[in-house]
Amino acid sequence: MAQINIADELKNRTRHRAGVKRMIRHTLKIDMTPMVDLGFLLISFFVITTELSKPTTMNIILPTEGRLTPVGRSDALTILLGRNNTIYYYYGDWKEAFASGEIMRTSYSGTNGLREVIGEKQKWLDINNKKEGRAGLMMIIKASVEASYKNLVDVLDEATITMVKKYTVVKISPEEAGWLNNNKNQ
Repeated sequence: MAQINIADELKNRTRHRAGVKRMIRHTLKIDMTPMVDLGFLLISFFVITTELSKPTTMNIILPTEGRLTPVGRSDALTILLGRNNTIYYYYGDWKEAFASGEIMRTSYSGTNGLREVIGEKQKWLDINNKKEGRAGLMMIIKASVEASYKNLVDVLDEATITMVKKYTVVKISPEEAGWLNNNKNQ
């Protein structure tokens, strides 16, 4: 009797079945070029964003204690900062501005506020101050005890935006502080 080898017979049937092609296994090839490109894009994105988001500082040179530097009355623009985001300004000397009632209120707005006041003063100096022009503007910033730090920084930003060359932050006089307290509701 002939022996039947079932395993060999099954093997032969599956190997040589008619119409069925043998599956060819290829080795897996992965192209890493797009992945490397993406990695470099991400690295450059994070480097650029960290460079752009660094905080910037403004150098302020404060004068030493001692004799005050004289300022021409026509060149001076004094800014008074009060509570609740109030801001007042006057030109020249406090006594003259107080006597004539020329202490005016403005806002921190760029269009109709402090920037416009500074711009008008610079234009006036361009016409009337032949020696220095707008560079002759001396902006004196006086913040009351009740003024916020943000308001002071906003005024310093406006000085930078309008390219004011000379500005200083000084203590507010008792007369000016008293006037601000009396005009809280204006």
